[in-house]
Amino acid sequence: MKLNEIVLVDPELMSGTPCLTGTRVPVRTLLDYLEEGDSLTAFLDDFPTVKREQAVAFIERGGELIIGVALSAA
Repeated sequence: MKLNEIVLVDPELMSGTPCLTGTRVPVRTLLDYLEEGDSLTAFLDDFPTVKREQAVAFIERGGELIIGVALSAA
């Protein structure tokens, strides 16, 4: 999945808050759910406009970014 299919930053949508593309759901909300120990399924149930593959792609991209940073710092 391309980045623009996962996250959108648009100054005219939610004042430029990064949102999951095609929704008004900030990516921070997904992270907050996961930090609180809620399941991805619970998040998706509460935000039905978000596609599962989109949320999974966001999580995977974040993991890849962290691994890349850790490897370059080693």
